[in-house]
Amino acid sequence: MTDQEASKLVYDFVKKIPAGKVATYGIIQKACGLENARQVGKILHNNPDPAHIPCYRVVRFDGAVSEMYAFGGGEAQRGKLEAEGVRFLKGKVNMRRYCLQ
Repeated sequence: MTDQEASKLVYDFVKKIPAGKVATYGIIQKACGLENARQVGKILHNNPDPAHIPCYRVVRFDGAVSEMYAFGGGEAQRGKLEAEGVRFLKGKVNMRRYCLQ
């Protein structure tokens, strides 16, 4: 699979994450058939259209936001999620309630 094909798969998946929900890098990696979750992070870090590809809805496996979030850091990511109604427990997304399964 080319980098361009992998990027398209990831961006298409992320576009389908509904408001008020999150997915993990690992969920996306498995759904897209990629080698590892870090590849998903790299692709999302280069998101060409963050207004239409809501990469802020992607969190770490434990519900932590990414301090490396390319569009303002972890606090910006958390703010966008909270604006959609996502709640945090002890600084992390309540994965039982908000994560796609």
